[in-house]
Formats: sequence, structure tokens, C-alpha cells
Amino acid sequence: MNEKELFEKYNKDVYRTCYYMLHHAQDAEDVCHDVFITVFRQDWQKVEYMKTWLMRITVNHCLNFLKRERTAKQREKKQFILTPQRTADPVDTLIEHVEESEVWAQWVHELPEKIRSAILLRYMNELSLSEAAEILEVPLGTVKSRVYKGIRLLRKKWDQARKQHQKGEMYSEAYGKSVVSSSEK
Repeated sequence: MNEKELFEKYNKDVYRTCYYMLHHAQDAEDVCHDVFITVFRQDWQKVEYMKTWLMRITVNHCLNFLKRERTAKQREKKQFILTPQRTADPVDTLIEHVEESEVWAQWVHELPEKIRSAILLRYMNELSLSEAAEILEVPLGTVKSRVYKGIRLLRKKWDQARKQHQKGEMYSEAYGKSVVSSSEK
């Protein structure tokens, strides 16, 4: 297999993992690109379990990216606090209708990083729990626990959304808040 074949075979899996971990298309493309640069600089032809190895690199790149983003946001926040004149941006109107898949993607994105990684490897990349454990470099029991917690947290969000909908409230998926519609006021 040459580099082009490797890229064509695994590009979608790597991008999908990046997208669901980072929840931003451009960032996912950038990290996906970085993953393949890293792979091609290494002796990848000798790797026995290519997808597992590639997903481990992908998850690590995403986690590093998120860490850098968090640090940058903390710096921005500190700078904002230290700036004497603060101006508030106008508040945008709530979005009433968002596709269900976007809601689920948002909920997955809101999961803690370690839990999100386990969920994405297990369900988005259809890897076994043992493969996910190998990629994340944690014991199998830890992956099982993270997947269970992730499913429990997603189920809780789903139940809350359904409960609010049954009460006659609109659910704003974009912000995760219930809003009483103007016709009900």
C-alpha cells in the first residue's frame, strides 16, 4: 500500500473522528491533515494494525488540539478581564429548528473529552472496546466505564429534552435551554 492508498482508505475515518471530537469542520480538516503528515513521516509500512494505530494518533492529535485551544481561550479571557473598556456583543435570537443530528452532535461534543473519545471510537468508528482501549492506552474496564457514562449522560440529555417537549415548551437545541414560545405567554 502506498501513501495515496492509505490516505484514501482511512481519510474519512480520521476526518469523522476529528470532526466529532472538535465539532468544527475547518479544525477537523487541519488536524486530519496533521495526522497524515505525522503518519507519513513515520515508518507506517511496518504497522500491523493500521486502523488502530491511526485512530490512536488521531485521538492524540485531537486531544492536543483541544488542550491548545483551551489554553488560548484562557489567555483571551485573562486579556479580556484586564482590558479596561468592555463592550458586550448584541445577543443573537434563538434558533428554533435544528436537525436532530446536530443536536446529538452537540450533546456528544459537550461530553468530557475522555468520555467523548471512547464514545466516538466505539460508535462512530465502530471499533471494539478492546481496540478503543488500545488506542486510548487505558485498560479495557476504563473504556467500558467511559462508554457507559457517555451513554448515561446522553440518555439524560435526551430525557430532559423529551420532558420539556411534553410540557409544551419548545426546546432550543442550539443552546440546550427550554424557551416558552411566544404563543404560550
